[in-house]
Amino acid sequence: MLKSTSTSSEQTTEQKLEQNTPQNMSARFRGFFPVIIDVETAGFESTTDALLEIAAITLKFDQDNQLVTNEEAHYHVKPFEGANLEQAALDFTGIDPHNPLRLAISEKEALGEIFKMIRQTQKEAGCTRSVLVGHNPWFDLSFVKAAAERSSIKRNPFHLFTTFDTATLSGLALGQTVLAKACATANIDFDANEAHSALYDTRKTAELFCHIVNRFQSLGGWPLTGNN
Repeated sequence: MLKSTSTSSEQTTEQKLEQNTPQNMSARFRGFFPVIIDVETAGFESTTDALLEIAAITLKFDQDNQLVTNEEAHYHVKPFEGANLEQAALDFTGIDPHNPLRLAISEKEALGEIFKMIRQTQKEAGCTRSVLVGHNPWFDLSFVKAAAERSSIKRNPFHLFTTFDTATLSGLALGQTVLAKACATANIDFDANEAHSALYDTRKTAELFCHIVNRFQSLGGWPLTGNN
């Protein structure tokens, strides 16, 4: 009887330890390492219009198996030589690309630092490839790919066409597709006056993505049971 009680106690302890062990990021996203990215630009054409600002945030699972933000990087970027600057886009973002107080750096420097951070955290997570997470991420990915090509950066950590779209996920989980409205529905603070800053939008997109993934888990959607 005492032995049985001891075994039960040991099992409970093991279960608690297992519950407090962070999830494996690689297993959760099929080897993909999700990285939230947001860019601010001087137009819609990635091959001709300037990339002006970029921010990136990596993720991890905490001890409660909740997906949370991890490391972040943010850079103001100099327009590449010959870049087009659409005035309407500049008016929309409020960015003055010629303001020296921006302390802007080249596309190559900015992407080099961001890619270095991503590759390191991707390796630590045991993932094989990073996947860009964004709100309508085709836009952000197109500018990242174009800037990497202009800068002759060959080691782009991102999958070249697969993305995780928080607009689509929000439409499914929250009934909203606009970032501000999706955040409001998820009870995530959102300041419209701060919007269209790459770092602010990246932080809010990261919070939103984590909320959806964690909410799905709390409803029993993960881990999967039965045959995968």
